[in-house]
Amino acid sequence: MHKDGKGDSGLRSRASYGKQDKDGFIHRSWMKNQGFPDHVFDGRPVIGICQTFSEFNPCHTHFRELADAVKRGVWEAGGLPLEFPTMSLGETQIRPTAMLFRNLMSMDVEESIRGYAMDGVVLLGGCDKNTPAQLMGAASVDLPAIVVSSGPMLNGKYRGKDIGSGTDVWRFSEDVRAGEMTMAEFTAAEAGMSRSPGTCMTMGTASTMACIVEAMGLSLSYNGTLPGVDARRKAMAHMSGVRIVELVKAGAKLSDILTRTAFENGIRACAAIGGSTNAVLHLLAIAGRAGISLDLDDWQALGADLPLLVDLMPAGRYLMEDFHYAGGMPALIRELGDALDLDHVGVSGRSLREIAAEAANYNQEIIRPLDQPLREKAGLTVLRGNLAPRGAIIKPSAASPELLVHRGRAVVFTSIEDYHARIDDPDLDVDPDCILVLQGCGPCGYPGMPEVGNMALPRKLLERGVRDMVRVSDARMSGTAFGTVVLHVSPESSVGGPLALVRNGDIIRLDAQAGIIELEVDAAELAARKEAWIAPERTYDRGWYSLYIDTVMQADEGADLTFLRGRSGSVVTRESH
Repeated sequence: MHKDGKGDSGLRSRASYGKQDKDGFIHRSWMKNQGFPDHVFDGRPVIGICQTFSEFNPCHTHFRELADAVKRGVWEAGGLPLEFPTMSLGETQIRPTAMLFRNLMSMDVEESIRGYAMDGVVLLGGCDKNTPAQLMGAASVDLPAIVVSSGPMLNGKYRGKDIGSGTDVWRFSEDVRAGEMTMAEFTAAEAGMSRSPGTCMTMGTASTMACIVEAMGLSLSYNGTLPGVDARRKAMAHMSGVRIVELVKAGAKLSDILTRTAFENGIRACAAIGGSTNAVLHLLAIAGRAGISLDLDDWQALGADLPLLVDLMPAGRYLMEDFHYAGGMPALIRELGDALDLDHVGVSGRSLREIAAEAANYNQEIIRPLDQPLREKAGLTVLRGNLAPRGAIIKPSAASPELLVHRGRAVVFTSIEDYHARIDDPDLDVDPDCILVLQGCGPCGYPGMPEVGNMALPRKLLERGVRDMVRVSDARMSGTAFGTVVLHVSPESSVGGPLALVRNGDIIRLDAQAGIIELEVDAAELAARKEAWIAPERTYDRGWYSLYIDTVMQADEGADLTFLRGRSGSVVTRESH
């Protein structure tokens, strides 16, 4: 303790650990059962480490080591590091979909940060929904915060070639269904796909969010690309521990960095890396928690016309490990130049301009110069029309260019179960020009808005060599996926959105260049269908599922819960003893 028994009265933790009374005794005494000596309660900042280690979350299995590295940095800088666990969402393992639980995890994070006596927090996340959930929770409390991501896995290897998680799984699966790859060959690729801890090594949602976080200034440099098992990620974790103590001492809250400018930089970076469509939902939700005005029109205005600069699966050829060795996000920031607001200062205390000035592009085939892009105008595109009056999303960089302007006959599946039952039926009335439509997979409908929008194509068309078709749904798709896929149609079909009114044989017109998705059915007929529409029977009536369905917002608002919008602050006024 400080001699006066008060320490730094500006620290939130002093209300628990700095008092010379019964409450102070209780808080300190119980903590001392871990072996802490008196002097660690001397007024130093208490740093929470939001730990999402879980053996059900393969992307995070190295987090015990990363947490230890963060602790070393916190101790070095004169802080007291304390780990706390929260829900951990293993994207590939949890059912029915991790997105159903993103908001629940954010509540866990928010109330843990608010309830425990910490002055700042290090967010150990990575796998798709964990990083946005952590930032949503942290933004709601608004303490100093810094992100340390898990990092991507090492490149997959199969028969002397690099293979990418997700992207090549979808490709191999279609090859098997088309009779071009044996099941034995398909199974043999499993062992070489996921060779180390870490997230997908393609530009899936996890890597997209890690890179966006870096561009927004919420992490130290190279957070987005350093492989999970690279010793330099531990060093970065260590330095993040140092830095969070410095941020606390400087009084730098998350809201000082999580500004409108940060979101604008994140949207632009997402375009340049060929980022996941899921980033739209997550940034909208985080902005809603932070009280920042952000909507689909911002995505269109800020990112749609930017070029794709990173040649990386699923939009390109390479993988995250290659992106890092080429120079990572600092090199990309340098190439983007004034397309970003380079004067934005992040958690490092340095502006993007300073970071870019020290960066180098070691491989211009992987990180393209701004005037030599992989694709022009490749940012995520917002679509509107009578089929999606509140918007839908398409990712042109992962689509077939010839299908971005297309008109076709709808083949409708009323649920994911209906789709699975009929997609490979040889009698299915479908041809390559048709548009596959999936209903009932939005936020309320599944529930949870699963990653099923990139529907596998009918077997009989695969056998003819067809590898892409236009697909439309209120679902999401994995950031590792590819194809001409219209997603996040809003409002969703399960609440009576126009998607619910589409019938087999209807003509749908897509013009991604003009931002249009139209159902060519006259208004009177649609009104009659709407009048006859019957809401689907509700399946879930208890627990989290029920609360989620009752309060979840639509995709164009980030699919957060209505009562979680806005920042609520960090003060807990009631004493527990």
